[in-house]
Amino acid sequence: MEKRRLGRTDLLVSKICLGTMTWGQQNTEAEGHAQMDYAFENGVNFLDTAELYPIPPKAETQGETERIIGTWMKARGNRDKVVLASKVVGRTANPWFRGGRPSKLVRADITDAVDKSLERLQTDYIDLYQIHWPDRAIPWGSNPTRVTGTARRHDDETPIEETLAVFDDLVKSGKIRHLGLSNESTWGVMRFIAEADKGTGPRIASLQNAYNLVNRTFEVNLAEACEREDVSLLAYSPLAQGYLTGKYDHGALPKGSRKELFDRLQRYEKPGAAQAFLAYNELARSFGLTPAIFASAFVCSRPFMTANIIGATTMAQLKEAVASAEVAWTEEMQAAVDNLHQKIGNPCP
Repeated sequence: MEKRRLGRTDLLVSKICLGTMTWGQQNTEAEGHAQMDYAFENGVNFLDTAELYPIPPKAETQGETERIIGTWMKARGNRDKVVLASKVVGRTANPWFRGGRPSKLVRADITDAVDKSLERLQTDYIDLYQIHWPDRAIPWGSNPTRVTGTARRHDDETPIEETLAVFDDLVKSGKIRHLGLSNESTWGVMRFIAEADKGTGPRIASLQNAYNLVNRTFEVNLAEACEREDVSLLAYSPLAQGYLTGKYDHGALPKGSRKELFDRLQRYEKPGAAQAFLAYNELARSFGLTPAIFASAFVCSRPFMTANIIGATTMAQLKEAVASAEVAWTEEMQAAVDNLHQKIGNPCP
């Protein structure tokens, strides 16, 4: 599988990154191990996880996904073959991360997070450590198509330079190799870069934001900023939480699906979304591809994308996702997608 450079680092990552957020809740430890075995046998070298996982987050399962990755790496003896990415939570009122109190992007909380992740992962370093979401009061995902309500800031907002200084110490100590952001805006990306250029801390290597057929907001400003600053896009949710597989078309609710189990897919249930999904899924079939392979292949084809973070609860889903990396994306496919996007826009930012 093709490998691409991560930002300005010396890391080469597969263009398919294996997402892990179902392991420890929807998937067992054995199933997680089997997924990693298959992915790595087929050219994947990149894993993405988080202290938050599995999803939906809850105190009883928090950190279980990292633990499963740790037992796999120990059993296989392959830590040196894995490019490992994890994340620290942003500002949250959920108390179970920090032993009964809320968490922010301050020194004590970041240090606590990385130490616990290292223990669960059974490693002494993390290749890419990401801020899962900002400390700032901004819309989830950081790239809305509109802003509603009155602009506000947290009274105790943690300055970016304060947060970045903590990561400087983590890099120097060897606990992490590189820093990445997630769910961040263009302003946030550029502020982190400006502070790094001043010598405050490490330069960000990557940005993990949602990107798919119904959410191309990354292209508006972030694509230029990241291209010029050598910040790699790690695209998550290529299948729009399953809606771009076709399984929810016409109001269907498959047994065992995330919608049926957890009903947490509201980001992809906006006005006009159902019609958009149906249009893209039918377009995929017109090219002789399953909707899932088509949607994932679109993400893999983008010139500004470094790694497409896929996720699966079954081996059949995983095999489709990995296969999407080998699809020859044509000018005809792109023109058809762009024509639909001109009509539909970004209903699910």
